[in-house]
Amino acid sequence: MQQYLSTVEDVLRDGAYKPNRTGVDTLSSFSAHYEADLADGFPLLTTKDLSGFRWNSLIHELLWYLSGEEHVRDLSEKTGIWDAWADEEGRLDTAYGRFWRRYPVPEEGLEGETWPDETHRWMNDDERTFDQLAYVLDTLRENPNSRRIVVNAWHPANATVSTLPPCHYTFVFNVQGDRLNLHLTQRSGDLALGIPFNIAAYSILLTAVAQRTGFEPGTFAHSVVDAHVYCGTGERGDWYGQNREEFAERVAAAESSDEYRELADWVEDAAPAEADGDEKKDHVPGLLRQLGREPREKPTLRVADKPLDELTFDDIELLDYDPAPGIEFAVAE
Repeated sequence: MQQYLSTVEDVLRDGAYKPNRTGVDTLSSFSAHYEADLADGFPLLTTKDLSGFRWNSLIHELLWYLSGEEHVRDLSEKTGIWDAWADEEGRLDTAYGRFWRRYPVPEEGLEGETWPDETHRWMNDDERTFDQLAYVLDTLRENPNSRRIVVNAWHPANATVSTLPPCHYTFVFNVQGDRLNLHLTQRSGDLALGIPFNIAAYSILLTAVAQRTGFEPGTFAHSVVDAHVYCGTGERGDWYGQNREEFAERVAAAESSDEYRELADWVEDAAPAEADGDEKKDHVPGLLRQLGREPREKPTLRVADKPLDELTFDDIELLDYDPAPGIEFAVAE
């Protein structure tokens, strides 16, 4: 997807050198935005391979979100991508789907506030929580021109003490004609690992919701407040801060596939070696090699025609996917 590659190039060229809580330094830019029209195909990256276990993890994670569960016991049987943030019992202090399906509603609000009572159709029967996805589906069927079809995974008080508050924290559905669009806002986005998953997962969600409400899947729009590329720890990370100007000039000057690959080789030769145990936490060379690859034909997505809550792994199919070889990146926790 060219929009993604352009964002990567912008951050590598113009982003500020920025240490952060993970201990892995970044090159970071403020307020990246791009769009992908699903009428042109499913926007799964083709400049690296996201099939196999990567695709499987993505689908299992999305189904877990849709379930509304706050623990990772079932998810861990399929993928360990959330294990690092769970407690010993497999529970998370924040989980995206938990708030999608079970957003907490106060027993008594402040004077003048209005809240639904327990018998409201979008309230869950056994707890004082609100099902935001049920609200979305009903509103799209009953009042599709509404500008209030918002799903929120951010609770300010929870985020203050959570191990990992939501990165992609709110999204809005919007109907234009016969097309259903989705805009995702993300406070923090790892361009090498996280963002490709986010693009695919929310495009699947858009497709599934559109099918169930009688619309054509439209545009996925994505705004990322802190869009960043991890660039290593210790001396490896420091090197990018010390050589920021020269590196930015070299990125700006690169135009051909060969030049991007040569730039990746230059980084590997000029920068200090990554420390033992921190290999592949510098994502810059891998992303430069992606910039040297031409996007291929987009694949096709097929989602079974059944209720959202009944979707299983086998109901979501990826067809005609022909990506370039995979690139290894390590997670910064």
